[in-house]
Amino acid sequence: MNTAISAFDLARIQFAFTVSFHIVFPALSIGLASFIAVLEWRWLQTGKAYYKDLCLFWSKIFAVAFGMGVVSGVVMSYEFGTNWSGFSSFAGPVTGPLLMYEVMTAFFLEAGFLGIMLFGWQRVSPRAHFGATLMVAIGTLISTFWILASNSWMQTPQGFDIVDKRVVPVDWFKIIFNPSFPYRLAHMAMAAFIVTALVVAAVGAWHLLKGRRDNAVKKMFSMALWMLLVLAPIQAFVGDAHGLNTREYQPAKIAAIEGLWDTEKGGTALNLFGIPDMQAETTKYAVSIPHLGSLILTHSWDGEIRGLKSFPKEDRPDSTIVFWSFRVMAGLGIAMIGFAAAAWVLRRRGKLYDAKWFHRIAIAMGPTGFMSLLAGWITTEVGRQPWVVYGVKRTVEAVSPLSAQQVGISLMAFVVIYFLVFGTGIYYMLKLMRTGPALPGHTPDGLPEVPSVPGGTARRPLSESTGVGASAVGRSRSFSTYSGPMQSTYSHAKPVDQMIDA
Repeated sequence: MNTAISAFDLARIQFAFTVSFHIVFPALSIGLASFIAVLEWRWLQTGKAYYKDLCLFWSKIFAVAFGMGVVSGVVMSYEFGTNWSGFSSFAGPVTGPLLMYEVMTAFFLEAGFLGIMLFGWQRVSPRAHFGATLMVAIGTLISTFWILASNSWMQTPQGFDIVDKRVVPVDWFKIIFNPSFPYRLAHMAMAAFIVTALVVAAVGAWHLLKGRRDNAVKKMFSMALWMLLVLAPIQAFVGDAHGLNTREYQPAKIAAIEGLWDTEKGGTALNLFGIPDMQAETTKYAVSIPHLGSLILTHSWDGEIRGLKSFPKEDRPDSTIVFWSFRVMAGLGIAMIGFAAAAWVLRRRGKLYDAKWFHRIAIAMGPTGFMSLLAGWITTEVGRQPWVVYGVKRTVEAVSPLSAQQVGISLMAFVVIYFLVFGTGIYYMLKLMRTGPALPGHTPDGLPEVPSVPGGTARRPLSESTGVGASAVGRSRSFSTYSGPMQSTYSHAKPVDQMIDA
């Protein structure tokens, strides 16, 4: 028996590997950009210093995530040409312009204002700085719009003709606002905010366990849990609507997700657990609940759902994979709702910041947003197979004419480089998270803040441009001369106790 892996399989593995690394960074940066904008808005409204401390703290992490997202995204665009030239040649007239719109409207907006957001605290007015932060946040959401438009068109294509074996756009409105686009956009945007909420809550819980009870730590922990309490249940309703849309336009995917082989008349059972067997065409060891499948997927007691056997074998997605990836996503979603509800109960009892058992759970829940996100994308992409453009172009027809050795070598290089480069970036982000926001009365890098002495010599020469030096002894930094990447600016004319919100 020939067990060698083909170039086609290796190309799929390589793209799955690179896109899985990529998606976690944009998801975090999308949510963090909006979170930072809200924090800065609250600082402008209230003047409370801890909001700005949180801005400075999370801006560092956002900058790292944004940079790694850009780098990993560029790699994927090259893969379209190297490994998937058949797809680029066929669908490029649609996907090319959509990705160009993303660059022209979103990436340029983000890149143009990112420098002001990160380094402009002392160079522009507070309102101008907030405007830059807002532009970066809006840019991340616009980017989400165009990327999801492109991916959704591949799932539910419309608005095109095929001329000389290539897609020709006919109606751009139909291409962009294809049938699955609104559901995917809402589902992904809320997933990004949930990912961020869980990360922020985990970081807050870490510092609460370490004994910190200052306003910055408590505020980010509280805000993250409020966000989760609101969005996690809404996400379940959006997911339900998305499922109804998928049943209409991609019925084979729904059958694979449910491990359903026969079309059941008079009501469809839901397989809670089981092991789908693609060869035997059955779901082994299935634990089923009668009629529940109809209730969930058709919102009726006796709704009919097509089974996998009603589709040709060559058109069936791999049920073994999507059956479990969907259940990982849905199961973690239920856990998030329960976690948010528990936080609400503790808040009502006044124990949110003191329940150590809950803080440990919050830390454990931190990565579950990424896990659920990846499981959801596996369900989406594997469930689309064997089509690269659903019902129009098969994935096997989209691969480049490469040898298995060529793809295998590049895959090994990607694995080594990705774990080295992005592993280092993730380690650095975790290190920043462990450091936490600045303590009251300290600079963002942990040094005590002491009012400056006019005419003194700055510890950092470039900070002399602010016109106020550091203390004469050079052992501490002034409120207005900290010139690190994320500056913390306070007026030295205010007493310290007025700058710390009790």
